[in-house]
Amino acid sequence: MLTDAFIEYLRYERNYSAGTVAYYKADIQELQDFIEEKVGDLTPSEVDAELIREWVISLMDKGLLASTINRKLSSLRSYYKFLLRKGEVNSDPLRRVVAPKKKKVLPVFLKESDMDRVLDDTDFGEGFKGCRDRLVIEMFYVTGMRLAELIGLDDGDVDFSLSQIKVTGKRNKQRLIPFGEELKVMMSEYVNKRNEVAPVRSNAFFIRENGERLSRSFVTNLVKRTLSKVVAIKKRSPHVLRHTFATTMLNHDAKLVAIKELLGHESLATTEVYTHTTFEELKKVYNQAHPRA
Repeated sequence: MLTDAFIEYLRYERNYSAGTVAYYKADIQELQDFIEEKVGDLTPSEVDAELIREWVISLMDKGLLASTINRKLSSLRSYYKFLLRKGEVNSDPLRRVVAPKKKKVLPVFLKESDMDRVLDDTDFGEGFKGCRDRLVIEMFYVTGMRLAELIGLDDGDVDFSLSQIKVTGKRNKQRLIPFGEELKVMMSEYVNKRNEVAPVRSNAFFIRENGERLSRSFVTNLVKRTLSKVVAIKKRSPHVLRHTFATTMLNHDAKLVAIKELLGHESLATTEVYTHTTFEELKKVYNQAHPRA
């Protein structure tokens, strides 16, 4: 009866969809079935944190993802909050249940040798478009900037005299990224060709032939098309090149704090994922190369 009342609450007071309501109902029933098989029929007020922990462990043993288990726990938390408001229970056992941590997804990146092939062996074509397309790929790899940051660049953001780019990142936070002589030459060549093709244009640094700023879809398709010619990885996005920049820097002994500033991360913990990435690559090489690995 309590479960039915909760389902009615979700359906008519919260206006949840039929699919969402079905998930809540199934999650609650799954816990009830587990408890009944384990210790017999209990009321919600008799269920303690230990029983719920045992249920969580059983779900993990079945191979369920942490995200799936956390969704089930979220359903139960909503259920017990409802029961607390109705005075059907005196406490919420979920408050003492720690949700399983989601497995960190390691960022996809390219090896330096693959990037050399992308930049040195790819035929980008002649003229303005070839020069621009190559520079876009080079810019991602050399600076580590985000897609939105690259297409948002204006002419005034590039300081050739100081060899630095002013980037506007998330929440309009700005940072400076230095660049070397090679990228400086490439950018100068691009600007000369761009000004010949589109003398009248916006303030955008990267443009189409008609003078309009590049779009997200244009740059994303350019990156996918370019990487697919050289590498076989499934994910071929501008963010892969950002990850490649960070991993390359770390492999060449750059400090995490410096990489954090270049990437514009708020927290060092976000940048630390690249230490896991390089270690995974190191393990892979070790396992392939060592006869007793």
